[in-house]
Amino acid sequence: MSDTLPTAKTLPSANTLPAAGSLTAAATLAGRGIRLSRRNLDAVITSMMLPIMLMLVFVYFFGGAIDTGARYVTYVVPGVLVLCAGFGAASTALSVSEDMRLGVVDRFRTLDVGGAPFLAGHVAAAVTRNALSTALVLGVALAIGFRPSATPAGWLAAIGLLLAYITAVSWLSAAIGLVTRTAEAAGAVTFFMMFLPYPSSAFVPIETMPGWLHGFAEHQPVTPLIESMRGLLLDLPVGGTPWIAPGWCAGLLALAVAASGLLFRLRTR
Repeated sequence: MSDTLPTAKTLPSANTLPAAGSLTAAATLAGRGIRLSRRNLDAVITSMMLPIMLMLVFVYFFGGAIDTGARYVTYVVPGVLVLCAGFGAASTALSVSEDMRLGVVDRFRTLDVGGAPFLAGHVAAAVTRNALSTALVLGVALAIGFRPSATPAGWLAAIGLLLAYITAVSWLSAAIGLVTRTAEAAGAVTFFMMFLPYPSSAFVPIETMPGWLHGFAEHQPVTPLIESMRGLLLDLPVGGTPWIAPGWCAGLLALAVAASGLLFRLRTR
């Protein structure tokens, strides 16, 4: 059986129950996405290694010059975990864009596979890849001195929050893949999503930035997420950020799902 395109035997037909059929199709397409990742190892390795390299650069090159009130590795790791999620989610736009360009979607539609299972499959594959790369980044962080003091509840909350963000940005990336006509254009658009952790509290305290940048850095979606992750992993007071961050994730997810559904109908009509 080809990993590129499931056959009619591997996908549900229109005679199955709609909900069960959609879930089965999404799971099948998620497996396809993961298998295709093995054929594009250079992109997978880049998405995993780039956040690690950035973490090492900041910790060992710049960390000695940045005063955060604690060891810099302790401060920077939560931001790097969020940065890693953005890098991993960006690949969703490329894979969706390529499937649209190559006519793979038209083949799926002849097998009664709609837009929701197609996009959900891409997102599920992206979340799986992202979870593995995030675990790798965390493992390297522990090796270079990151020492979280989170409670079991704190760990669960931090993991759940990060997975919620990964899911939201993966759906947003899928919507971008439907808009763009080439993989190059998809990569260019998702750059802005990957850039968001930089003008935030990921690498330096916001108060050290120029005053004109404070408003954006404080109120963009990544900052409350990073502050929540930092507080949960280090068992520190987090104020209202654990409620603001899920709100941003839920809003982005709702917007991305609605937009991707509309865009899929427009691209395939």
